[in-house]
Amino acid sequence: MAAEQKKMTAAQISGLAAMLLGTLVIANDFTALTVVIPAIEKAFNADVTTAQWVITGYALIFGVFIVTGGRLADMYGRRRIFFIGMTIFGVFSVVGGLATDVWMLLIARSIMGIGGAMVWPAMLGLAYTLVPKEKAALVGGMIMAVAGFGNSMGPLLGGFFTDFADWRWIFFTNLPVAMIAIGVTYWAVADDSPENPEERIDYPGVATLSLGLFGILLLMDIGAGLGWFDPVIIGLFCGSAAFLCLFFYIERKAGDNALVPKDVMENKNFFATIMATLMVSAVFFGVLLYMPQFMMKQLGFSAIEAGAGLLPVMGMFAISSFFAAPVYDRLGPKAIVSIGAICLGVGIFILSRLDATTTYPELVPGMAIVGIGVGLFYSSITTAGITAVDPSRTSLAGAILFMFQNAGGAIGLGLNTAIVVTMQNLPDGIARAFTLDAILVLGGLLICLFFVDGPFSWEKLFSGFRSQSDTE
Repeated sequence: MAAEQKKMTAAQISGLAAMLLGTLVIANDFTALTVVIPAIEKAFNADVTTAQWVITGYALIFGVFIVTGGRLADMYGRRRIFFIGMTIFGVFSVVGGLATDVWMLLIARSIMGIGGAMVWPAMLGLAYTLVPKEKAALVGGMIMAVAGFGNSMGPLLGGFFTDFADWRWIFFTNLPVAMIAIGVTYWAVADDSPENPEERIDYPGVATLSLGLFGILLLMDIGAGLGWFDPVIIGLFCGSAAFLCLFFYIERKAGDNALVPKDVMENKNFFATIMATLMVSAVFFGVLLYMPQFMMKQLGFSAIEAGAGLLPVMGMFAISSFFAAPVYDRLGPKAIVSIGAICLGVGIFILSRLDATTTYPELVPGMAIVGIGVGLFYSSITTAGITAVDPSRTSLAGAILFMFQNAGGAIGLGLNTAIVVTMQNLPDGIARAFTLDAILVLGGLLICLFFVDGPFSWEKLFSGFRSQSDTE
């Protein structure tokens, strides 16, 4: 009888499938344009700096508004915000595909970022509430597996459309996927009425957090190019710090209407998960940027070949994410995120040994171990973070986790780039940057071991999986 109660209904399975479809389209869109920038430059006669903002602008807006999107989803209903966000994303994808100049494309991509910032936390909140609590780890694993698959397929699809059709089809294909996700969600997912309709939007909190995050993410993006002590960078840093300090002051006064309520801010276990995410993301994003650079500039790979060259990372990311669920259920969050951090550290240390004579096959083991590590880590830390807070805060928790993932990535890219540009050649720069990254992983591992909730049992880790049929 207990086993029957744990079975998911057809509506739950369909609803979860719709959430995974939303995950796929958002994850794919993050990376699909990485190999298309030259085609965009040619189509609009734009310089590379302007064209690059097609990617940067989307990521900035997504990162700035995702916490607001998560709070809106918890306040007004995740299903409703999912519909609105997916509609914005799909419609402005078509606008981007029909763009007649680069500025129209940039505006469309920025508005797509707002849509994505609404979809992602709403999707996370819906996915975790669709299934029984004992299946939470499975949801986390499936979401990260699909996200890893989408990220890895993005450059391949982008290269395919650019070489054999038109780069604009990257945008056009988003609309039918968005429509399917909306349709299935409408049929399968019940309307989730807000638990406290009296809550109001914390507009001062939204404004100050958005401005603070925008400044921080922007300075991390342009800092290496301008120089970290350039007056513009110093001004951005001071302004961002002031807005973030003002945000925390406003939140303390806002009470229950705060953008980030007090019970989330003071949750020590949740705080540990976001800090571990920050440290690990700083390393992972460096691999995603500098491995393709090494392949193209040192090994002579084309853009699409470099995208395919990342498959050991992204493929193992997807596979290990899926298989993380049963390990999470058996060992708990502390053990599995720590194992993931250890694997990432080993992988990045192997990659830090590269030099000018390194061949692609020599990169594969390190990249594969990195992929295993981030797959185990991200799927499990997401589940640990979201289940650490009250169920009414799941979308907000997912949004904050993603924000710290983005922030960690921006910090890592800034640090890595600052090191790479000071070295005489690219291989030495990457090796030195990855050595620093290995130290950052150690910091993330210590946070996982000492602050993430749950015991760490070596006996359980090596005892193997026992049958649980007698408990069901």
